[in-house]
Amino acid sequence: MPRTTRIPLLALAALFACPAAFAVDYPKLKPGQWEMTTTSDRPGTPPQKSTICFDAALQQEMIDMGSGMRKELCSKSDIRQAGAQFITDTECKFGNSVVRSHAVMTMTGDTAYRTEADTSYEPPLMNDLRRAKTVVEARFVGACRDGLVPGDIVTGAGQKINIRQMQTERATKGK
Repeated sequence: MPRTTRIPLLALAALFACPAAFAVDYPKLKPGQWEMTTTSDRPGTPPQKSTICFDAALQQEMIDMGSGMRKELCSKSDIRQAGAQFITDTECKFGNSVVRSHAVMTMTGDTAYRTEADTSYEPPLMNDLRRAKTVVEARFVGACRDGLVPGDIVTGAGQKINIRQMQTERATKGK
C-alpha cells in the first residue's frame, strides 16, 4: 500500500478501533464528510490530508473491524474515559515487532477530535521505525459531497479508496 494511503487508513483504524469492546460509551461522530490532517514526527514525512465520508453504519462496521483486529493482534488493550478524552494503551504484534501505543483522543462534541499517539516498535519496524508520534486532527465539514458515498476516502494525493470495497476484496481473496 502506498505511504500516502497507509497513513490516513492507520489513523482511521486508530480512531474507530480504540473504544469498541469496552464499557466506555464510544463517541459517536456526526455522519457526513470529515477532513483529517495526520502529522508525524518522522523526518521527511509531510502532513497527510484526507477526506472521508461516513454514516452511522460505517462507523459501527469500523468499530467492529477494529475490535476484531485488536483481539487478533493485541495482548493488551486498555481504555478509559476522562471527560471528553479517551485514553488508550495497547500492546500488539505487527509482523516481527511488538507495537506499544499510548493515545489520547480529545473530542469536541460530535464534530471534531484530536488524537495524539506515541508509539514504539521493538524491534524497529521496517528496520528503521523505533518510535513515532502521530497527531490526527479531524473536523466535520457537512454532508457528503463531491460524489462521495459512505466508505469513500480521498487521500491528499487525490486517490479515492472505498473502505467497504477494500474489505470485500480482502474477504474474497481469503476464500
